[in-house]
Amino acid sequence: MGNFLNKNHIRVKETASDWEDAIRKAGAVLVSENSIETAYVEKMIQSVKELGPYIVIMPGFALAHAAPCEEVHRSDVALITLKEPVKFGSPNDPVSVVLCLGCTDTSSHLDMLSSIAESLMEDGCIERLSKASDVDEVLRILGG
Repeated sequence: MGNFLNKNHIRVKETASDWEDAIRKAGAVLVSENSIETAYVEKMIQSVKELGPYIVIMPGFALAHAAPCEEVHRSDVALITLKEPVKFGSPNDPVSVVLCLGCTDTSSHLDMLSSIAESLMEDGCIERLSKASDVDEVLRILGG
C-alpha cells in the first residue's frame, strides 16, 4: 500500500467532532493537494447521509468516497487516524482510521483499492494504525 499512499497524504491523531468532521479532515488532505475539490468532500458526506454508514467496511475503518465526478482532478488517496474514534452508526463503530479515496473513473482505482485492502486485512492492522504516533510509523505498518 505504501506505493499508493504519499507520506504527505497521511495525518496522525486528528481531532474530529463527529463522522462528518472526520470525512472533512480526510478530504482536506486531498483538497490541499489539488486532487479533489471541497464539493467532492460534501458528496462523500451526502452519500453516507443517503445510503447509511456503508463506508465503514471493517471494525474501526471507514473508506470515504463518492462516485467519480468532475470535482476529482486525479485519482488519489489520503489516510488519517483519529485521536478519539467517532461513530458512524455502523456495527463496525467506532472508527479510528479513515481512508479518503477520490477517483476520476470507475476502474483506474481498482489496483489501488486491492493493494490497500490487502494491507488492511492483516490481523491487527487497523488497531496498530490507530495507535501509531507518527506518519513514519503508519508507513511502516502499511509496508511502505
